[in-house]
Amino acid sequence: MSALLLVVLAIVIFVVAYLTYGRYLAKTWGIDPSRKTPAHELEDGVDYCPAATPVLMGHHFSSIAGAGPINGPIQAAFFGWVPCFLWIVIGGIFFGAVQDFGAIFVSIRHKGMSLGEVIEENIGHKSKVLFTVFAWLVLLLVIAAFADIVAKSFIGASYGGSASNGSVATASLLFIPLAIAFGFCVYRKNAPMIVASVIGVLLLAACVAIGLACPLDLSKNFWIAFVFVYIMVASVTPVWILLQPRDYLSSFLLYFMMAAAVIGIVGATIVNPASTTFATPAFNGFVSGGQYLFPTLFITIACGAISGFHSLIGSGTTSKQLDNEKDALLVGYGSMLIECVLAVISLIAIATLSNNGTQAAVQEMLGLEAISPTVIFSTAIAKFFEVMGFSAGAVNATKTVIALAVSCFCLTSLDTGTRLGRFMFQELFATNKKGEKNVLSNMYVATIITAVCGFVLCLAGYTKVWPLFGAANQLVAVPALLAVATYLKKIGRNGKMLYFPIAFMSVATIVSMAFTFKNNIMAIVNGATGADLFTCILQDCIIIPLVVLAVILLIDGVQVLTGKKEA
Repeated sequence: MSALLLVVLAIVIFVVAYLTYGRYLAKTWGIDPSRKTPAHELEDGVDYCPAATPVLMGHHFSSIAGAGPINGPIQAAFFGWVPCFLWIVIGGIFFGAVQDFGAIFVSIRHKGMSLGEVIEENIGHKSKVLFTVFAWLVLLLVIAAFADIVAKSFIGASYGGSASNGSVATASLLFIPLAIAFGFCVYRKNAPMIVASVIGVLLLAACVAIGLACPLDLSKNFWIAFVFVYIMVASVTPVWILLQPRDYLSSFLLYFMMAAAVIGIVGATIVNPASTTFATPAFNGFVSGGQYLFPTLFITIACGAISGFHSLIGSGTTSKQLDNEKDALLVGYGSMLIECVLAVISLIAIATLSNNGTQAAVQEMLGLEAISPTVIFSTAIAKFFEVMGFSAGAVNATKTVIALAVSCFCLTSLDTGTRLGRFMFQELFATNKKGEKNVLSNMYVATIITAVCGFVLCLAGYTKVWPLFGAANQLVAVPALLAVATYLKKIGRNGKMLYFPIAFMSVATIVSMAFTFKNNIMAIVNGATGADLFTCILQDCIIIPLVVLAVILLIDGVQVLTGKKEA
């Protein structure tokens, strides 16, 4: 299969989908450019703050990207490139982009509140409490995992890392004051956006250059402590100071990374077509590597097709910054489709490095380092430039910039995730029984509790429950889609296009957790001991309430949709 043909086909399909299905949704749901958005109506300079469309696009895109669209397709590639490609395309257009767009839409129609508040108004208070607690716990897992990922990407050479890791750390630190300066110039000195953007991108390139020349050499423990202090400060800082400008500028890294990948594929194809043609099996069967295609594929490829985490971002931070309701289509639906392109590029990355499309094959070829999907991705893209005749230094710089980009997205998702956790915690304890403000609703208290819990989970070994994250993350998509569907029914708009995604994701997540539960039971029966036994028991104890939660939320939502229950 030709990598160039696959990526061009994907881009064309997604552009057509945006111009047709995306616009159809906007018209059907009743997007109204004349409505005042919460960013203007409730502007407070901290969380509610109107953002220019390119800036908000950068924030939302950077926050939802993370490492997900890179990791998922690479990890699922053993099923063959065809099922992966089809799920990315179909899932992205009819599931993920719809969810992301819908989450922003219902949130701006509910004063920028998170999905928990939307669910309470359109489904019921019980469902709101269950969803908010569950989503907050999922965010703690995200915070713990991403903090660990970022710390690992910063480790210096003397502590088991490499010069590349130290370069990423230096560039990332320099990026923080650059973002603050950008925000100050644009929002307080009214600097022209185009001029500020050009200068900001040039200075961002300078940060990368300094990082390559002056890598930091510090330990993982230092970086974990630094990351948690940073997110506690960043999550309560007014969005215009750090969140908006940093995410906007970091989005250029992602655009650069994707552009470099496409240029590399095109250039390498022209120089040597064989270097971008892969013989990876198109389909390896419904059972491959001991895993069933359903539900494994649809849980593993999350961010590249649909991810519940996206709905939390859309309804948590993005909706509070939307300048005009019409921008929800581009920011929500459009960002997801761009992320789908990245997922396709990731699929191409492992396919061009391996004849059978598995991480194990790439690891055998390149060494132990290649066990990381990010390393596989960066190696593949750098290889394209090597084929084009670039020097070893340029190839190495390309790999470092890609690693920096992924690290920036993880840090962005980490900051946004902490802010979202704070929002949910505040909303959950907004008032006490007398209607008075609860101390737990204070944003500083909520932030400290969220960050500390994430810190403890990070140190305590989040890896024991991380295998459940895929299903838990996809489970978040179910109430998110239900919230959109029930609101559309309430206002008399057509939301039937959401019914199949709701049903499909409900079955996929529940079946996935059922398989995990069964495998853990079999491991216990077969004599698992020590840490393995503890992990199996812990996971099964978490799975049971998750399945119960999913069923309760689904029943309540369906009853509202069928008219058997009022919110």
